[in-house]
Amino acid sequence: MSGTSLQSSEAIFRDHGGQLRMSEALEAGLSRYQLYRLRDEGVIEALSRGLYRLADLPLISNPDLVTVASRYPKAVLCLVSALAWHGITTQIPHRVHLAVPRQARLPELDYPPVQGYRFAESAFGAGIQTHAVDNTALQIYNPERTLADCFKFRNKIGLDVALEALQLYKARLKTKPAEILKYAKLCRVDQVMRPYLEAGL
Repeated sequence: MSGTSLQSSEAIFRDHGGQLRMSEALEAGLSRYQLYRLRDEGVIEALSRGLYRLADLPLISNPDLVTVASRYPKAVLCLVSALAWHGITTQIPHRVHLAVPRQARLPELDYPPVQGYRFAESAFGAGIQTHAVDNTALQIYNPERTLADCFKFRNKIGLDVALEALQLYKARLKTKPAEILKYAKLCRVDQVMRPYLEAGL
């Protein structure tokens, strides 16, 4: 690859914010050969399989979340991963927890490890916030929706995790009991959550 074509290939990455999936790079006019040459020359680096980033960009603060958001832009960060994002858990997620619609394929990645959950179509889109993580859009359920989900999936993540999250939510965030109850009804756990809400909020 000549210096000129190397520069023009690099320019395609810069025009797209410095990061591209292989499919996006091919759509933008790069060939697989050009992509691999950029990698071999050290111009770009692989964040994960099929996801590349310019090597001279500043270090990523949340590489796992950037990788997941880039590979699965329609998935939503949920459960323990969302609790950690909102600062209402002492748990350290060993996997990135992602919600997808019931009919969608569950996400799979070698690294970072992910755990996918299928949510009913009627509930999937409720309570989503979008945050920018290193110039990448990341969808996350808001704290109130996350609490309801944790009670819904208490048999998978542990009731103790859900109860701790509720206490930390009360201590660290502006409490919105009506919002929690709204999502609890949506997730069909309002009867389970109500005694804890009445006692704790």
